[in-house]
Amino acid sequence: TIALQISVIYIAITLICSLAYFSVGMSPFDAIVHAMTTVATGGFSNYDASFGAFNPGAEYICVIFMILAALPFVRYVQLVNGNLFAVFNDVQVKTFIVITFTLIVISTAFLYSDFGFEREEAVRKALFNVTSIISGTGYSSADYAKWDGFLVTMFFFIGLIGGCAGSTACSVKVFRYQLLYASVLTQLKKIRSPNGVFIPRYDGRAIEDDVLSSVTSFFIFFIVTLGIIAILLGMTGLDLTTSLSASAATLANIGPGLGNEVGPAGNYAGLSDLAKWILSAAMLIGRLELLAVYAVLTIQFWRA
Repeated sequence: TIALQISVIYIAITLICSLAYFSVGMSPFDAIVHAMTTVATGGFSNYDASFGAFNPGAEYICVIFMILAALPFVRYVQLVNGNLFAVFNDVQVKTFIVITFTLIVISTAFLYSDFGFEREEAVRKALFNVTSIISGTGYSSADYAKWDGFLVTMFFFIGLIGGCAGSTACSVKVFRYQLLYASVLTQLKKIRSPNGVFIPRYDGRAIEDDVLSSVTSFFIFFIVTLGIIAILLGMTGLDLTTSLSASAATLANIGPGLGNEVGPAGNYAGLSDLAKWILSAAMLIGRLELLAVYAVLTIQFWRA
């Protein structure tokens, strides 16, 4: 079955990842811990410095496996079953790779030109941290909260992109943006040509109205939930940057936020108990894809 094949592939990738980490100097324990949280895009590290505690080789290996984890696992099933181009023929994968590559190039240029990083270090830090945030893994190898204001703002928003549907990544996910873009593009065409007939399409196929309705509802619930959580955190005494970035980081299951307290060089330990309860709820809501949680909270669900 597909579920069994995905499970075997997931375990195989995790084992290969742990061996790769071990080959660049990680202890067996560190290699296993980080392999499990890399492929799961969980981002947990048993070191406060995260990947800053390891040599540069570990960062490059981690990037490879974070990207693999952010791609649809069903495509790997097709790959092992003989469809050699299954992964790269997926329009979602193409879009994710293009977005990630573009953001890495932009970040590298800023780090090299404005912050005096050596060329290799600029590439490596941009490559690692952009991939970590956009995939929702949440590792860090540098305190990017201290980088240029543009880069900090960019890092906030790329965490709201996420990986592909069918991956271990969280957040909004690329395909929802693609569907929303197709819908907006169709509406613009209808405004320009009111008598025309335009049908939104995704990968050459017409998008059903109920699918577009579901995606639009998700976006609305996501933004509203993000705002409510940020307001609640602000009421606990946190500043705007911490409140907004912490709500985004937990709802999208990224991990680190921005600022000194919850940024890549900090953690959530210093927050009040109430703030931690709010963020715990945000993580659960985000991981369960919002709509399922809100459906459970309705009276009609329990009457059914």
